[in-house]
Amino acid sequence: MASNAFAGLLNSSADRHSLDDAQGIVAGSMLAVLGVSLLSGAGLLAGGTAGLAFLAHYATGLSFGLCFFVVNLPFYYLAFRRLGLAFTIKTFAAIALTSVLSEFVSGFISMAHVDPIAGALFGGLVIGAGMLALFRHRASLGGIGILALYIQDRFGWRAGFVQLGFDGIILALSFFVASPFIIACSVLGAIVLNLTIAINHRKDRYIAM
Repeated sequence: MASNAFAGLLNSSADRHSLDDAQGIVAGSMLAVLGVSLLSGAGLLAGGTAGLAFLAHYATGLSFGLCFFVVNLPFYYLAFRRLGLAFTIKTFAAIALTSVLSEFVSGFISMAHVDPIAGALFGGLVIGAGMLALFRHRASLGGIGILALYIQDRFGWRAGFVQLGFDGIILALSFFVASPFIIACSVLGAIVLNLTIAINHRKDRYIAM
């Protein structure tokens, strides 16, 4: 029953709020790209599917945008089955936009030097703000975020804390591609990001009228 109620919220008032949702998805994606640029400029990693994309990017040399888009592909089925078609379409749009923007943002914004600690604090906060904007408009940045939202609705566990647990596992894999200091700063960024979500995101705050 709880999952059906949450799915109803995610799919409600699509016609009335389509323009508002489009603006929110664009804004959330732009904030996410800016945050990723800060992390990347400091040589940091992230949690969630972005973290997996960073690992693939550093390990293979493929672009982050391509890795991010591919890593999220397996999660669309879960999004469709558990959270509805509208949520899946909006999430696909957010991921595609984030992937495309990340390919071009370096040509407009140069991050020649970013202190790792500052990159973790500001990057984590900006990505968290972007994800909150997407959650507000019934979308996400993919895989782990989808799982976190579903688990929050199903079991009542805060999405930010759920995602933080998954992030810890992903960041543990970072020892294969990064130094302990960079990993420590990456953990700091993940904590800032997920605390931003955990403190500010509650499903009962965003009921569409």
